[in-house]
This record gives sequence, structure tokens and C-alpha cells, in this order.
Amino acid sequence: MFPQQSHGEPIRRSFLGSSILLALIVSSITINQSAEAHKVKTTEDVGATIHIEPNDNPRAGEASKAWFALTRKGGKVIPLSECKCQLAIYAEPHAVKEPALLEPALQPMTVERYKGIPGAEVTFPRPGVYQLQLRGKPASGESFKPFELKFEVTVAAGSATAAKTKQDAANLNSAGVENQNQTSPIWAIAFPALGVMGIIFFLMQRMKKSGE
Repeated sequence: MFPQQSHGEPIRRSFLGSSILLALIVSSITINQSAEAHKVKTTEDVGATIHIEPNDNPRAGEASKAWFALTRKGGKVIPLSECKCQLAIYAEPHAVKEPALLEPALQPMTVERYKGIPGAEVTFPRPGVYQLQLRGKPASGESFKPFELKFEVTVAAGSATAAKTKQDAANLNSAGVENQNQTSPIWAIAFPALGVMGIIFFLMQRMKKSGE
């Protein structure tokens, strides 16, 4: 007489709710990763956003393009032609007066709405954390104050680094086998020689006893 409630309906609703929650979590993680990848640093009147191609995921031993969306307070773009900029790269951790690991030459780049901004091609030598320091001052006049912006970048292992590691391991194994082969003939000669000397000593003892 009464309509029977389907047992599958609560399950479908629960599954739908879980799917929506999972989608929201994934979307939140993606947004956070994107915001973290495009790091922004500012001083009193200058700011810059760093971007490294490809996909803000540099790999050791592989060339990457790093560019800085450099702007004045208010959003006006500062092209490289208006800034005496220098880029210095340090492997972390580093001492205060330690010389830079890399000092790539800056070139003007046009990316999206940013025209002529400072950029450079960088090849990080090995995986790890690096600090990129962008220093600059006006090329002429006093349109902005001298600045120093520091960005931390994590570099993953690249295909070239992985290949080198495998080659080093192969060379090490080859050297071990070669050393073993070089050592084997010495023992092969030593053991028979010791055996012959033992036999001679035994015979001399027998002869000595026979003479007595």
C-alpha cells in the first residue's frame, strides 16, 4: 500500500556528494599550485612576478626560460630598456658573500601583455632549491627606486641528470668488475705457489727425519 523506498537512491546521492567534494578539493589544489608557481615579490614601489617555462617546473640539465613581469606601483610595466637589471642565481643554502652560481644575461621578452620585460635562458646544473635575485635601478632619471627581489625556485631532476646518474652507476660497476679481474690472477698464482712450498717443506722434513 505504501510506496517502497529505493535503497539505491541514498547510495547515488552519497556518491554524487562525494564526487562534488572531490572535484572541489582538486580544483582548490590546482588553484593553490598555480598561485604558488607564479610567485610575486614587491618592494616599496616595484613588484615582479616570476614565471619559468615550461609550466613553472624547471628540470636540471634542461634549458628553461625565466621571465619577470616587472611593474611599477600602480601596474605600469617596466621594460628592460628602462631598467639596469641583473640576475644572479644561488644554490641554496648559500652564504651572504658567496659568489653567484650563475649570472645569465637578461634579454627583453614579450609575454602576453608584458612587452620587453627582463628574461633569461637558464640551465640549472642539478636538482634542488635555488634563489634567483633580480636587482635593478632606473636606466635614466628616478622613475623608481633601486630594488632587489628574491625568488625561491625548486628544480626537479631532468632526463639528462637521470641518464648521467645511470652512466655513473654503470661506470662504477664496470670499474669494480675490472678490479676484480685484475686481482684474480694474483690469487690464482699465489695459491699454487703456497701449495708447492708446502709440499717442498714436507718433503724436506721427511728427508731430515730419514737422515736421523
